[in-house]
This record gives sequence, C-alpha cells and structure tokens, in this order.
Amino acid sequence: MTSVATEHKSDDIATEEFDVLIVGAGVAGVGGAYHLSTQRPNGSFVVLESQESFGGTWWSHNYPGIRSDSDLHTYGYKFKPWTGPPIATAEEILKYMGEVIDENDLASHIRYNHRIESASWSSEKNKWFIQAELTDTGEKKYFTANFLWMCQGYYRHSEGYTPDWPEMDSYQGEIVHTEAWPKDLVYEGKKVIVIGSGASSATLIPAIAEKCEHVTLVQRSPIYYSTGRNRDDLAETLRELDVDPDWIHEIVRRKILRDTAIFFKRTLEKPDEVREELLNGIRSVLGPDHEIEPHFTPDYKPWRQRVAYVPDADFFESIKAGHVSVVTDEIETFTETGVVLKSGETHDADIVVTATGFNMNVLGDIDFTIDDEPLVLSDTVTYRGMMFTGVPNLLWVFGYFRGSWTYRADLLADFVCRLLTHMEARGAPRVEVSLRDEDKNMELLPWQDPESFNPSYLLRAMPFLPKSGAKPEWHHSQDYWEDTQVIPAIDLDGDEFIYQ
Repeated sequence: MTSVATEHKSDDIATEEFDVLIVGAGVAGVGGAYHLSTQRPNGSFVVLESQESFGGTWWSHNYPGIRSDSDLHTYGYKFKPWTGPPIATAEEILKYMGEVIDENDLASHIRYNHRIESASWSSEKNKWFIQAELTDTGEKKYFTANFLWMCQGYYRHSEGYTPDWPEMDSYQGEIVHTEAWPKDLVYEGKKVIVIGSGASSATLIPAIAEKCEHVTLVQRSPIYYSTGRNRDDLAETLRELDVDPDWIHEIVRRKILRDTAIFFKRTLEKPDEVREELLNGIRSVLGPDHEIEPHFTPDYKPWRQRVAYVPDADFFESIKAGHVSVVTDEIETFTETGVVLKSGETHDADIVVTATGFNMNVLGDIDFTIDDEPLVLSDTVTYRGMMFTGVPNLLWVFGYFRGSWTYRADLLADFVCRLLTHMEARGAPRVEVSLRDEDKNMELLPWQDPESFNPSYLLRAMPFLPKSGAKPEWHHSQDYWEDTQVIPAIDLDGDEFIYQ
C-alpha cells in the first residue's frame, strides 16, 4: 500500500489516491481518523464528508434543545475523557469533537461538502474508485482507495421520515420536520402540535413549551421513558477527590456498562417489574392525579425499542406545568387549521412539527458496484455486522441499539487497523469474507431479529439490509461485553477471510 496521497491523471481525470477512504466525519469517522493517525501513522487516508462541517447528526440537526440520548461518558471516545454533564447538548458534543480534531491534527485529512455518488470496486486494480460531487459547486472529484471505511452513520440527513397523511396540502400553517428545522421559525406565542413519540419529541418539547401558547403532543403509540438527574454522582465524587480524568473516564464507563447490562438482563427476566419502575418514575413527577394510561404505557416489553432518557424530567415537568398536553390517537386527516384524529377530536395549531423519525441510509445511499455489477446488499451475509460476503476491502460501522454508538466505533477502529497491518504483512492487497464450508447450509435470517428490536425505521429498511446467519460470526451482536472479548481475538487467518 502507498504511504502518501498521490495525484495522477487517468483518461484526463485528476484522481487522488489513498490507502484508506473514510466516509463521513461524524463521531465514527473522526474516531476512525484518530485511530489511523495513531496506529498507522505512515499510511495515507482521507475523510469525505457531505456536510459543511464535522459532527454528523450534531451538525445537521438544529432543532431547539437537541441533545444526546446516550450519556457522554460512553458516547465519548475511549481515548478522550468527557468532563461535562452526562447528557450533552449538540453544541457541547461538537466542541468535544472539534478538540479531538485539533489536538490530533486531523483537519487536513477531512474534505467537507464532498457527497459520494458512486464507489466501484475493480478486482483488476484491487482498488475502490470513488466519484464525489462538491455540494457547493457541483464539481466532480475522483479518488481511489485500497480500503473503504463506511462511517456515515444511519440517518439520511437529507430528509426525515414523514407519513403521507390525507389533506396535508390543505393545512395553512407551517409543517416542519425536526431534521429540517428552519433557523428563522417563530414559534413563540404560537399553538404547536408535535407529532410522534420518541427522543426527538421529548427533547424538543421542553425546550419550546414555555415560549409557546401551548404544545400538544399527538402520538400514535407511547414509548418508555427513564428519568434522572443530569449528573453522575460517581464521576463528581472522583473529580472532588482529584482523581486523574483518564481514570475517571474509564471507571465511570465501566460502571455505566455494567449497570446497562444489568438493566437489559432485567428487562428480559422481569419485564413487568421493570415496566412498573419506569412508569413509577413518571408518576413521581406528574403526581397521582395525572393520567398515565394510555399516554405512557406502551404495549411492548421494555427495550423492544429504545428507552428515551429524560434528564431532570424536563419533558414531564412541562406537562405538569400545563404547557403541554398529550393525546394518544391516530391522525385521520389534516385540515386548513390543524388535524382531525380518528377519535373525532380536532386540534388546531399554527405550526405542526413532525417528529416522526428518520429514514436509514444504507451504505450512505451510495451507488456501489463490484466489477461493474451493482451491489445488492440484501443478497450478502454480514460478518459480525461489519463486513459483507462478496464485498472486498470494506468495513461498515454500525453501533449498538441499546448502547452508545461510539463503543462499537472504537472497537471496529482497532479491528480495521489490525486488519490493514495484517494485509500488509501477508502482502495481500485484497480481503473479503466468505461463508465457510460448515456455513453453507446455515439458516439465513433478517439482519436483526424484529422480536428483539423493532423500531419503525429499522423495519422499513430491513428489505435493503444484509442477511445474518444462525452462527455468532454471521450476525451483528448487540452485546458490547461479548464484542470486547471476541473482536480483538478474531483470527485474521481464519477460513472466513479470503486474501488475494
């Protein structure tokens, strides 16, 4: 592999060459750049980001109150301690990521406004050929890379998901999606309907409720919420004792990991008990006279979908104060002034906010070909949720549904660096995964078991995602503790790895 980026002309097209091309400058992409710069300092790499700056979700989403729904002790990188409150604002997260870029001289490796249109693998050249478009000028840019590292996340930043309700066009007010919040939107003194249950609603509503005339949350079905202070007592105590920040970071991460594992185990073994604990947390804020059913009583067991954490119970405090009403019903139709529900209730509003989730982008919505044949990802089988049969020199970062994305991003970054070093040692420019002889008759399954985790965005995307297999190697584990033991110990000379 080359050690520096070069530029040459092929068929009069200027093309830059790199050892590794990282797709996306979100939390995984910036982390990947750090690991390449420290673990493989003699290699060349570039990060292509379609947006104007780094940050991914934290850059593209700018609705009021946007914050993490994972604690930053675990969402933060393992190599840089988080010293702020556990639940952080987008501004705080961007500052943290900016420090990683500045402290490690990563800025020169990142190209912004580069939207990748196509990625074509050539077995003759053992390289990826990438075409990108500059989003600000429309100019085409061309790259080659020995290895493609997909760190684009799973949000389609260009659009959120909005159901097609009848008569939406007749509504005379403003309809906005949380993913496309207008910076000049005036909601002060207005009646606002927020459609959709989830972390976005629980984040947005307390940030705007006091300024609005009134906010009505319309949800088809409720989700589970967890409440608590936006403070980690263990971290604060260790800081008071002047313990080294690196130690604090690791100790607190381990405790949160342990507590999360215990909680998840309890949701499986004692789901009714956990359910009551979560509901009692809401009752303790709203008081005994407030109606809990049906607004906060989901019809599924805890953790079939993500539990939304509400720091300092601010969402429920807004309800208690009378700034927010909750309606659990389905929308029958829009009208000129609001919505009509299937129950017959009507609700008028000046602004309707659709906090109705997102569409997954599968492999960055990039047009992939392998030796001029279109890649149909759903025809492949995933290797531990990170590589795919028949797809050479590519790794995809997809995090944990029930934990912080960065846990897995850090683990896979170490794996990529180890794999690249192993390829060099073997003199192999190409690697892909393949089912072994003992896997040929293995049962193939959906990428994720819908009985275990079934949010709407995942169910909508499932037909486009790879298959998983009925063996541990061929599915995406959601167990971080297992992954910390298994992924670093993967035998890179195992029969599932094919080198050329």
